[in-house]
Amino acid sequence: MMKNWMSDRARGTMVIVHGAAEHHGRYEWIIKQMVKQRFHVVAGDLPGHGRTRGKRGHIDSFDQYIDMVYAWYKEAASYELPVYLFGHSMGGLITVRSLMEKHMPVRGVVLSSPCFGLYEYPGRTAEFTTKIMHRLSPGFSGKTGIKAEKITRSPEARLAYQEDELNLSTVTARWYQEMLKAMKISLHEADRFPNVPLLVLQAGRDLIVDQYAAHRWFNRLETSDRSMKEWKGLYHELFNEPEREMVFRFMMNFINQRI
Repeated sequence: MMKNWMSDRARGTMVIVHGAAEHHGRYEWIIKQMVKQRFHVVAGDLPGHGRTRGKRGHIDSFDQYIDMVYAWYKEAASYELPVYLFGHSMGGLITVRSLMEKHMPVRGVVLSSPCFGLYEYPGRTAEFTTKIMHRLSPGFSGKTGIKAEKITRSPEARLAYQEDELNLSTVTARWYQEMLKAMKISLHEADRFPNVPLLVLQAGRDLIVDQYAAHRWFNRLETSDRSMKEWKGLYHELFNEPEREMVFRFMMNFINQRI
């Protein structure tokens, strides 16, 4: 699934990759802001998410995500304007893995609270169960553990999340094991990340992902143009926080300097 938003006199194109258990419709505010900034936007729902077909909360392989993002990139590149990639949480992990596996010449990459580790892992019994079930019964499902009060301090954004029927409450054992594998590859093979301009925006009070894993990944990179900003006190979804306009201006400063 892919959608396009067009801007008059566009000076670039941004691809938005959403996070786990959500869908691209939750990025309406960012999309509107990017169009105002004269950017086309390409986005869509990842496999197993939103309005896509197939089992919800499930993938057979992480390559499905990579192939989808690559298709979105090719659509963005067809406008023959500078292309930027934006990935939030799991979308950040997918963006990183996609750039490691596919040739995607981009002008810049923005990662928002990228998922290189989890804030809280399942208990030992649950962890063992998913290891077994992802081979015996890959579609076996468990709770995501993602709650509105953990992702943002904004009462309005929390309510919208709770009332959004497209958000997922469960994921499968196969999905979880594929996520673990992708996080491990990204951390252990960080030197494979291409030399593209990078901005990492990390929540300082992240209750969803391991914010220190993002620092470890960032410090292992061998790229020449990279920067990281940790937002003290802000929750996981930086662009749904009360300070989102300040975060957006910071991101646009990075993008405009490289346009």
